[in-house]
Amino acid sequence: MTATPRGTEQRPRVGLFVTCLADAIRPRLGFAALHLLEAAGCAAEVPRAQTCCGQPAWNSGDSRGGAALARRVIAAFEGYDYVVAPSGSCAGMIRMHYPEALAEDPAWLPRAEALAARTHELLSFLVDVRGWRPEGVSLAASATYHDSCAGLRELGILAQPRALLREVEGLELRPLTGNDVCCGFGGTFCVKYPSISDAIVKEKAVLIEATGAELLLGGDLGCLMNMAGALHRRGSKVRAFHTAEVLAGMGGGPAIGEEG
Repeated sequence: MTATPRGTEQRPRVGLFVTCLADAIRPRLGFAALHLLEAAGCAAEVPRAQTCCGQPAWNSGDSRGGAALARRVIAAFEGYDYVVAPSGSCAGMIRMHYPEALAEDPAWLPRAEALAARTHELLSFLVDVRGWRPEGVSLAASATYHDSCAGLRELGILAQPRALLREVEGLELRPLTGNDVCCGFGGTFCVKYPSISDAIVKEKAVLIEATGAELLLGGDLGCLMNMAGALHRRGSKVRAFHTAEVLAGMGGGPAIGEEG
C-alpha cells in the first residue's frame, strides 16, 4: 500500500488492538501506541469488546477455539478503517490466519478477508500507510534491535522500525548478530519446550550483550519479555523497551521487568 501523507485525507478511524500481553503486563505500551497513532493523524480508539486474537489456541491445534475468537475480534473491529496492533504476532494472526481459520464458514470468510486487508502492525502502519516520522523525539543512548519472527517472516517488517528509530535524536543503533534468529519465546513454544527455549534465549542474550548497547528494542512484547528475563538472570545492565515506547518519548521510563 502506498504511503498517504498526513493532512491529505480525513483522519482515518483506527481500532487499536492492544494485545493480551500489553493489557496484562505492559499497559504503557498501549498508551504509547495511541500517542503514535494520534501523532500520525489518526483518530484512534480502543474497542472495549476486544479479546485475544486467538493465536495461542490456533497454534495449539484448537481450530474451533481459534475461529470462535476470530469471530469476536472481527465483530469488534470491522467498523474501523484500519486495525493496528503493536505486535507482528497478533497482526499476523488477523491478517494471515483469520481467512484460514474461517475458510469453511461462508458467512464469516468475507468478513475475515476484509478485516485482514485492513490490519497492520503498528511500526509498519506508521511508515508504509501513514508515511509518518517522529519529530522532536530524543534519547541519548545506544540500542540494538531484534526482529521478531512473526513480524519479519509473515509481514516483512525489517526496514520500517529502523527508519523510525533513525529519526530519534541522540539514539545510536548498533547491529545485532543474529537479529533475525528466534529468541526462543514462540508463544506456547516456551511452555511446551522450556529447555530448548531457555537454550535459545541464553544464546540471544550473549549476542545482545556483545553489541555493548544500553538498550534492547523490538516490536513484539512477548519476545522482549523473554529476552529481558534472560538478560536479568545474567545480571546484565541492558534494558528492554518496545520500539513504540521510544518513539513516543517514553524511553526514559521503567524498562520491561522494572515496573512496580
